[in-house]
Amino acid sequence: MSTDWKLDGTYFETCNCDVACPCVFLSAPTTGECTVLIAWHINKGSFGDISLDGLNIALAVYSPGHMLEVQWKVALYLDETADQSQTEALTKIFAGQAGGHPAKLGEHIGEVLGVKSVAIDYQENGKKRSLKIADIAEAEIEANEGQGGAEITIENHPFCIAPGYPAVTAKSSKLSYEDHGLQWEISEKNGFFSPFTYQAD
Repeated sequence: MSTDWKLDGTYFETCNCDVACPCVFLSAPTTGECTVLIAWHINKGSFGDISLDGLNIALAVYSPGHMLEVQWKVALYLDETADQSQTEALTKIFAGQAGGHPAKLGEHIGEVLGVKSVAIDYQENGKKRSLKIADIAEAEIEANEGQGGAEITIENHPFCIAPGYPAVTAKSSKLSYEDHGLQWEISEKNGFFSPFTYQAD
């Protein structure tokens, strides 16, 4: 019998593609490959009777080509403030072992470079979002300004990691990452943020 679980929170990503990332429209990455840092901040979550409120998860992804046509290399980072039961629950969910949307993403993963518990700091400040993974990564993005100063959003895009919500388009002021032999230093490139809800099938 599968465990009932549900997560609600904020989704964050920034990559090396130009704004707005063509991958979400099922096109090839801007430069032919994609280097993307993804994060989830859980406002409210549970896995069975285990509370996951307030925890962060991050995923570094390297796709050597069209994201739906090649297998990705990924590294998973779990919030070091999580206790053992919370860490096990987050690993099951984001490794795709507990079903739901993460299991669909897991179909694209060819190699897991590693899983680490680390200090993860996620911040929201108006139209800005930032992520820090201690000694590994740092990223900052800001929403693009549209007509009348409103945020520019994309709805119902076909390749969506936060289904059911419009994605706010953003641009990075910084994306740095170094781990598992991968090293990225990127700025002025694509970003997205939105609410997200994942749950068991």
